Amino acid sequence: MQVPAPFEYARAATVDEAIGLLERLGPEARLVAGGHSLLPMMKLRLATPEHLIDINPLESELGYIRDEGGEIHIGALTRHREVLDSELLAERFPIIRDAELLIADPPVRNRGTVGGALCQADPSEDLSAVFAALGARAVIRGRDGERDIDMVEFHQGPYETAVGDAEMLVEVRVPVREHHGSAYEKVKRRTGDWATAAAGAALWLDGPNIAAAGIALSAVNPHGVRSTRAEEAVIGGPPSEEAFAEAARLAAEDCDPIGDQRGPADYKRHLARELTQRALRGATERALAT
Repeated sequence: MQVPAPFEYARAATVDEAIGLLERLGPEARLVAGGHSLLPMMKLRLATPEHLIDINPLESELGYIRDEGGEIHIGALTRHREVLDSELLAERFPIIRDAELLIADPPVRNRGTVGGALCQADPSEDLSAVFAALGARAVIRGRDGERDIDMVEFHQGPYETAVGDAEMLVEVRVPVREHHGSAYEKVKRRTGDWATAAAGAALWLDGPNIAAAGIALSAVNPHGVRSTRAEEAVIGGPPSEEAFAEAARLAAEDCDPIGDQRGPADYKRHLARELTQRALRGATERALAT
């Protein structure tokens, strides 16, 4: 039987109370909402926090999807199911629904949260790549107020984020720009599994040319998700198979997959190349349709 190490339990009613508890209990305290990543790690004793702070009561404060004029704001306690069901997100950023359809299964999506997924910072996690491709920013709150950072800076390595002691992620902000298309492609062994490899692409057109691009990968690079060389390969010219093939080649070249039970490194690098090209095609079709 898998049994977690002993821990103390606390329940926060507000964001300020949660931050206060983190400050008082110290670095061995962890926040928990859905718990689908943290609790299995605790059962295997890969994580042994001394204190768990239940933040589910904060859902009324941090569970939302709002159009804030030029940006879409997503609260950290928004459930995956709510993200998947959001027509606003599907219209503005189809890549998000693409990814959510492939995340875990309905029981997990019903309880898992956006903030929990991002803060777990698993190298195979989907939303990190999605938000990086979209140029999103993470809002982190502590005793001294809020700070917002680029999603690329938010993830500092496997299971490591820019959230400091006595701080918590409270919101993700995604900029809205016209003439946008985006798509997400993923290969996994079975329903509910982590990605073997995945790629997300977002494009913004200016007339016939690509004015800006975001390309991010999941499960093939433990130290980052954004592929800037691949983005540079498509910016400034019209969408074309030649440009997409070059971008995909660079994305695969820059990634650093690790061979494991999901496949050898060469296979994952091949997937990174193929999925990047597919995601760019899908993003282009959607951008042209708008």
